[in-house]
Amino acid sequence: MKMIIKPLDNTYSDQLIDLILTIQQKEFNVPITIEDQPDLKKIESFYMEPGGNFWGAFIDGELVGSIALVKFDGRAGAVRKMFVKKEFRGKELNIAQKLLEVLISFCRENGIEAIYLGTVNILKAAMRFYERNQFLQIKKEDLPARFPLMNADNVFYYLIVNQKV
Repeated sequence: MKMIIKPLDNTYSDQLIDLILTIQQKEFNVPITIEDQPDLKKIESFYMEPGGNFWGAFIDGELVGSIALVKFDGRAGAVRKMFVKKEFRGKELNIAQKLLEVLISFCRENGIEAIYLGTVNILKAAMRFYERNQFLQIKKEDLPARFPLMNADNVFYYLIVNQKV
C-alpha cells in the first residue's frame, strides 16, 4: 500500500464529507451534520485564500485521512479536520503523524509560528497523539482572541512551531 498526501480543493468536498461525517456520526456518535460544517463545501475560500491549506491522505486512490489548517492571525493557525479512517489508523501506516508533519512543514515555510487546536475529551487517542507531538494543553480562556472555536470542543492545545528546519 502506497500512501500519498496532497492538497485538496473543492473537487474533493464529497469525498471529505463522506470520510468526516462517517467518523463523527457513526464511530463517535458526535451529533454534528454537514450543515454544522459548511467549510467542507468551501475548501478553497475557507482554508486556502486566508493562507491555510487542506490535505488528504490517499491509499490506492481512496481518501483515508485529512488535516486542515485555518490561518486566523498573521502568525497563527488552527488545526482542523484531522481524521483517519478507522481501518487505516495506527503505527503501521502512521497516517496521522505524516499528515501532521505536512501541516507543520507548511507552517514553517509560511511563517506560521503557533498552531492551536480544539478537541473533545472523549477522543482520548487524539489527545495522546497531540501530547506525543509536543502539543501543550491550554485553557479555553487563554486561547488567542481570534481562534475559531468549535462548539463541541472542550480540550485545547497549542504548539510553537520551531522555525529552524
